[in-house]
Amino acid sequence: MAEPQYTVASDSESTGEEKSSSAFPETAIGIDIGTSQCSVAVWNGSQVELLKNTRNQKLMRSYVTFKDEVPSGGVSNQLSHEYEILSGAAIFNMKRLIGRVDTDPVVHASKRLPFLVQTLDIGVRPFIAALVSNAWRSTTPEEVLAIFLVELRAMAEVQLKRPIRNVVLTIPVSFSRFQLTRIERACAMAGLHVLRLMPEPTAVALLYAQQQQQTVHENMGSGSEKNALIFNMGAGYCDVAVTATAGGVSQIKALAGAAIGGEDMLQNMMQHLLPNSENLFLSHGINEIKSLGLLRVATEDAIHRLSSQSSVQVDVDLRNGSKICKVVTREEFEEVNLKIFEKCESLLTQCLRDSKVDIEDLTDVILVGGCSYIPNIRNVVKGVCKKEELYKVINPLEAAVCGAALEGAVASGISDPFGSLDLLTIQATPLGVGIRADGNSFVPIIPRNTTMPARKELIFTTTHDNQTEALILVYEGEGTKVEENHLLGYFKIMGIPAAPKGIPEINVCMDIDASNALRVFAGVVMPGTDQPMAPFMEVRMPTVDDGHGWCAEALNRTYGSTLDLVTVQKKM
Repeated sequence: MAEPQYTVASDSESTGEEKSSSAFPETAIGIDIGTSQCSVAVWNGSQVELLKNTRNQKLMRSYVTFKDEVPSGGVSNQLSHEYEILSGAAIFNMKRLIGRVDTDPVVHASKRLPFLVQTLDIGVRPFIAALVSNAWRSTTPEEVLAIFLVELRAMAEVQLKRPIRNVVLTIPVSFSRFQLTRIERACAMAGLHVLRLMPEPTAVALLYAQQQQQTVHENMGSGSEKNALIFNMGAGYCDVAVTATAGGVSQIKALAGAAIGGEDMLQNMMQHLLPNSENLFLSHGINEIKSLGLLRVATEDAIHRLSSQSSVQVDVDLRNGSKICKVVTREEFEEVNLKIFEKCESLLTQCLRDSKVDIEDLTDVILVGGCSYIPNIRNVVKGVCKKEELYKVINPLEAAVCGAALEGAVASGISDPFGSLDLLTIQATPLGVGIRADGNSFVPIIPRNTTMPARKELIFTTTHDNQTEALILVYEGEGTKVEENHLLGYFKIMGIPAAPKGIPEINVCMDIDASNALRVFAGVVMPGTDQPMAPFMEVRMPTVDDGHGWCAEALNRTYGSTLDLVTVQKKM
């Protein structure tokens, strides 16, 4: 029987819809699209059920091949050989590329993948292409993700015997709002409506809250608050969260994350096994792609085996005159990836510090994600948290998607007579949001790890005499300088009364609602008056699309410091 033909809307088409507040008669599904693997789950009326593809797999490879007229992904496509995915015709690691510009270090690291990633280094979308019939076929991460989502949706509709419209997707903690809009666009292209975008450790926290609630019910007790640390590390991202859980309510105390994962370890080991191989990594001839695929498969296999063995033999013929025959030890692997393990330790320390939860007060430490099987990752987490044992009730590879499925049921208004869905997650902002002020500084208005919904404001003033306009540049991130953060958008305030510098007060207020939508309000008030001098501006963010890197430079060239603001210090 022929594969069904799927149509994906063009990236340029307007396929999104306004989010509806009406009740949803059908339960939303949960989707965890990882950098290397993905899974789908749904609340079946009594528990979470993971859906399987036609090959009876719960976990599917996250890739799309373009070798045929109709692209196909890891959901329905049966690979004849592992190397087929690395032949240049397949695009993968889309989660690492989506929503990033070509100055991003993650994009530059992706140039070592066996498909084409080209950059101009000017802050615009990178050029991505698959090798089809000896020609490069351009695509975008959004299109690749949409094709994959179409297949996941079709798979779910066949099994559940109903149309699928609503989804809850898991996302990394470190995703910017610009990346979130790209995820939503890909879902719209696939005909899916996003109910929630959940940070992966938040989804795990929801599953943990349900398990604790069930334990309390079984023991006929009221249950006390439990603090848990969640460490999630997959192929592309590392996330950490500290949560306080009681009575089915999970409050996120702190979040931390970075774009590091198994892919970085893999690339480090490939370079270690084949030093001085920049031509192989960065050249994209057919023969080089085949050699790169062979090396990648052999290295990935070695890393997997090192999780259970102290040393492994790597034998691979790259078919270009080079052969690798080498014994790799676990200690060698850990030394090559020392900086990654140090970064993991730093994220753990940062998250614990931000949460203001003492290590002694941690009830459980939960380790999930594909990298959770790496012995040194386990040792780092145990060492920082001073725990001998880790929480074992949760499946490391299924935890995030199960949490997303629970959120899908809760968000769809589904009730359970046994109270299994009496759940609530109180989320926190993973990144700070603020504006450019005080020169070139990033001034947070809503700091990282603020409980959502949140509404905060700061007062600014002019930097020049008789300044009648002000430029509001909204950023997201944690850097002290604006160029270290993500530009979300900008707008001008006009009608400031002519006055000496420092006299007009520009009130900037930011509001993040429960669905994580950000709105920025700004207006001018003169001292001694209660009414604004001009109507307040209200802008929903983000407003910039591709090219937010050069957009900031263009604004700087055009206006310089003529429309700058400085923070008004609060009187003690």
